[in-house]
Amino acid sequence: MHKRILLAGTAAAFLAGCHASKPTTSATSPTLETLGSTAVPASEFAYVYRKNNSSAPEYGTTASVQEYLDLYTNFKLKVLEAEQRGLDTTQAFRRELDGYKQQLAQPYLTEKSVTDKLVREAYDRLSKEVNASHILVRVQPDAAPKDTLAAYQKIAALRQRATSGEDFSKLARETSEDPSARENGGRLGYFTAMQMVYPFESVAYATPAGQVSQPVRTRFGYHIIKVNDVRPAQGEIKVAHLMIRATPGMPAADSATARKKVDELYNRLARRGENWEKLVTQFSEDAGSAANGGELPPFGTGRMIPSFEEVAFKLQKPGDISQPVQTPYGWHIIKLIEKQPVPSFEAMEPTLKSKVAKDSRSELNRTAFLKRVRTENNFTENQAGKEYAFAKADTALVMGRFQYTTPAPATPAKGKKVTGDAQTLFTIGGKPYLVSEFLAYAQQNQKPRPGADARFAMQQLYDQYVDQSLTDYEKANLETKYEDYRMLVKEYRDGILLFQLMDEKVWSKAIEDTVGLQKFFADNQAKYQWEPRVQATVISAASPELLTTAQQLQKTGRYPLRNGLPAPVGFRAASAELPASVPALDDLAARLAADQSVSLTAVGRVKRGEASPLARRRADRVVAYLKGKGIAADRLRATADTKPASSQVTFELTTTNPAALEQMLNTQNPLAVQVQQRSFQKGENKAVDQFLTSAPGTYTTQQDGRYYAIVVEKQLPAGPKTLAEARGQATSDYQNFLEKEWLNQLRAKYPVKVNQAEVDKLVTK
Repeated sequence: MHKRILLAGTAAAFLAGCHASKPTTSATSPTLETLGSTAVPASEFAYVYRKNNSSAPEYGTTASVQEYLDLYTNFKLKVLEAEQRGLDTTQAFRRELDGYKQQLAQPYLTEKSVTDKLVREAYDRLSKEVNASHILVRVQPDAAPKDTLAAYQKIAALRQRATSGEDFSKLARETSEDPSARENGGRLGYFTAMQMVYPFESVAYATPAGQVSQPVRTRFGYHIIKVNDVRPAQGEIKVAHLMIRATPGMPAADSATARKKVDELYNRLARRGENWEKLVTQFSEDAGSAANGGELPPFGTGRMIPSFEEVAFKLQKPGDISQPVQTPYGWHIIKLIEKQPVPSFEAMEPTLKSKVAKDSRSELNRTAFLKRVRTENNFTENQAGKEYAFAKADTALVMGRFQYTTPAPATPAKGKKVTGDAQTLFTIGGKPYLVSEFLAYAQQNQKPRPGADARFAMQQLYDQYVDQSLTDYEKANLETKYEDYRMLVKEYRDGILLFQLMDEKVWSKAIEDTVGLQKFFADNQAKYQWEPRVQATVISAASPELLTTAQQLQKTGRYPLRNGLPAPVGFRAASAELPASVPALDDLAARLAADQSVSLTAVGRVKRGEASPLARRRADRVVAYLKGKGIAADRLRATADTKPASSQVTFELTTTNPAALEQMLNTQNPLAVQVQQRSFQKGENKAVDQFLTSAPGTYTTQQDGRYYAIVVEKQLPAGPKTLAEARGQATSDYQNFLEKEWLNQLRAKYPVKVNQAEVDKLVTK
């Protein structure tokens, strides 16, 4: 897919801020060139050249224009061939293009001015944090008017009680329909912009500290908000923590042990000054952060459990360590790494735009967008048609069982007004939308609304239908309204076609045509040559001590595998016999067959009361079973552990793969030791470059802060590479060869004639 992205996505960065562009019709544009009988408009090439080259220093020079014209011509020839083959008519192509068009349309289905205002408002609010409590009376977003009124009257009465002196926390516990209010008295703690639904956030920020807001409606229902405090934003902080688990339901003795453990760790950190990373690695029970010194992602107000957050923000200087603090997860010692103030608007703008698009405030943007589309396209309702449609509402609609059958089309008598299902419901840009179409939509999109008025249920569906119709109308006209969108869709369209044909003619062909690749490689053997090389083992370590340890282990040639060991194979008591088929041993045999670097030791064991010789017989029996599956005897070994344990055979695995040596030594630091065993030529490894002409032997050196041991095994002279050794480069070169040959064929099939006068108009330097 990477090739497709390069071909089809080159204009993605030009999506933003393009609403004001005027459409340019290719039909009125002079011809830049013809490919066979197909004309390429000059305006199309000028647009693409300007967009992809305008920031280059050589933009507008003769060389730049000509170079891009050559590339563009090759591109258009390939697309033309794809069209001639009908690749643009397939269902798969249309489905893929439609998916891209849906994505590309999104930035055009908004109001940029509204987005900009919401982004700036969100940033300004981020400078403050509000501590608030609330009381909720639930009501559904699409509730019937009588239910909405009842909820409003209830919340208004509660506000009257709150402003008359009743304790807000007590009132919230007794009346709020937010389940958490029973525990927290409606308290939400501190929060900032983008953390609450937009209507709630707006009212909270507009209410002075100590006062209770007017009722505000969100998708959850009606709220009243008491603002307890307003403070400047604390920004974000980055901390690390050491955690000892202690959950609320654990036994008292275990809880006390956890507290003693965290107190001792705090004493060792704060009083004895022991190493933070070392203690975190050894003792922290947060597996997700312990390996990284306990570091957590940066967070701001309202992102963490309040007790943790409160202590963390009180730390003043990087390196400060808190006393143990308890949360529902356990005990934490917190270390401040850094404090980060609220970033600049320019730094936050892209993130805020993305959040605004997903936030509940995006409804304001959508409302403004729909209002504009209504106005621009003269949205007009036919009241008679609307009344006719609404008269169809009945109890079946309320129950979600409304049925509608579209009547057979009838031709009205000349001069007679259209009535009934065939009459217009509304028009957008002069296009009529019929009553029958809306009623079919109502049947498909209805849902039960128990207790609702039938006409109200129909009104809800009508509003949805109007909004969808306005949006679909705007989508259908984007290509004629916005040149940037039209050209971007065209780029994606051509890119999809080009990908399909390039894959067939070049990319896959170069891989699958083994005979052609071999001939190309033989014809160009001079390009694929080795320089003088050495066969060597290179050990790189972070310290001299680690290097010495790695060298000692490397000399053995075999390394124990620590992970992925096979499960033990059990035996019946006092028996050394195996069934004819043991699935676990079959899987083990397949693993050994797949990885020839691995050898196995079977360790026989006995339980108390069994004869000691059984242990070795069991191991021998397992080894014999694996030999019977085709595993070479020199890779299998049997031994016994006669210390009473259980009636089974366990396994030890070793490998010659140096990755296992790295794994042994890199438990604390994944880059502590690296081992490579292969041939090296000049320029591939700075440390090895020093010994390219050295005799076989072991050499040590330092390079860029690392310690190296280089075991030179033999010198390899210069000479030709085999196809296997050069396959990657040869395949790439063969692809270029195939593409060049194909382009020659296309230029012969579709002769290129350039209108040089139009090309010269783009030369400005």
